[in-house]
Amino acid sequence: QVQLVESGGGLVQAGGSLRLSCAFSGRTFRDYGMGWFRQALGKEREFVSAISWSGGRSTYYTDSVKGRFTISRDNAKNTVYLQMNSLKPEDTAVYYCAAEKWGAGTSAHSTYDYWGQGTQVTVSS
Repeated sequence: QVQLVESGGGLVQAGGSLRLSCAFSGRTFRDYGMGWFRQALGKEREFVSAISWSGGRSTYYTDSVKGRFTISRDNAKNTVYLQMNSLKPEDTAVYYCAAEKWGAGTSAHSTYDYWGQGTQVTVSS
């Protein structure tokens, strides 16, 4: 069974940076495409970014984070990262990582097989 544990969330001022990490265990990490989603209070969960399985040559971002967020993976450490720069108050949400077997990197949350518990990111103005 795959387990995902997010870390790195916290409180930051607008314009600041955070790096989220998601530690993967239980299966072969490189076989899974990974995604980051977020859910703000009172809103639906939305796609943030995704990276394809294996070498992670393909990455995807929602328009609102392009140029500010960077997704990456380290297969040796079984970890996916989300570097978040130039943070805005509207980025405030609980951030979740998710895994999809043989995933090419998708924005559809229904295609992901496993989810972490989430980490809170709060950006103050």
